[in-house]
Amino acid sequence: MAERMARGVFRTEAPVKIKSFAAVAGEKEGQGPLGECFDEVISDSHFGMDTWEQAESRFQLEAVSLALNKSGVHKEDIDVICAGDLLNQCIGSAYSMRELEVPFLGLYGACSTMAEGLLIASLLTDCGLAQNAAAVTSSHFSTAERQFRFPLSYGGQRTPTAQWTCTASGAAVISREGCISVVGGCIGRIADLKISDINNMGSAMAPAAADTIQRYLAATGTSPADYDFIVTGDLGRVGSPLLTDLLLKQGIDISAVHRDCGAMIFSPEQQDTNCGGSGCGCGASVLCGHFLPMLEKGELHDILFAATGALMSPMSLQQGESIPAISHLIHLRKD
Repeated sequence: MAERMARGVFRTEAPVKIKSFAAVAGEKEGQGPLGECFDEVISDSHFGMDTWEQAESRFQLEAVSLALNKSGVHKEDIDVICAGDLLNQCIGSAYSMRELEVPFLGLYGACSTMAEGLLIASLLTDCGLAQNAAAVTSSHFSTAERQFRFPLSYGGQRTPTAQWTCTASGAAVISREGCISVVGGCIGRIADLKISDINNMGSAMAPAAADTIQRYLAATGTSPADYDFIVTGDLGRVGSPLLTDLLLKQGIDISAVHRDCGAMIFSPEQQDTNCGGSGCGCGASVLCGHFLPMLEKGELHDILFAATGALMSPMSLQQGESIPAISHLIHLRKD
């Protein structure tokens, strides 16, 4: 059983491993600096489907299928799959999971959902309720823009602090076998800086990431120097330096080891993506396409993956509410 180290912080005791993983990305993501890392790059944003929402479901299903094929685990052997996306009622995940016919936990943590899914899948495996579990998330530029901002046909201009929702998906199979261990994790707390600008999510999410990272380091008695990288989900080019500053005020310097998936996935100047990438598929695809392969090859030994999420909705923004944020963390180690 997992050991409680502090409130919301735990470490696993039974062998909990990432057995396999896969990342699928869209054409724009494939043209970015990490393009060669993805298992598959889909040039058709509709992925052969009638709507973008259906396409997002297919991205997610493709990522899960690739991860299962790599692991040799059949869908019938998956005890539970934790999946989420940005769409209302998580329809992207629901429609993709109906194809697999496996026990399904639908999650919504906005862009933090991949870390949340990995935490839950790992805990279910650790306590013996699952022999094989999986976590998957997805996002799609066109579905997110239509839901949270404006339809693409509106032609609205993007502000300098805006981020580009990634068309991508990442999936991982959790088991008792594999070469990457899930060492522990930290369940995030809501942080709210009273930011209400939907085009400045990096600033809204940075305090949540700072709180989660600080709590995990304190509970484990470790420092940033103990890790190869401390990876955040998608703070982008505005939120990343803010995170560093917030932690420095607490005497924690992560500048040498901090990497942000949103800042990594695009070349903002060449690809016109402003502050970088965002969306459930951003952190998931960079984790599964870039960082996990480096762990598997032994190029990295220890990383913290702290995905960040802005928990607003179209309704809350129309009502003038601020953007609450959260960050969940999972600690991964090469055996």
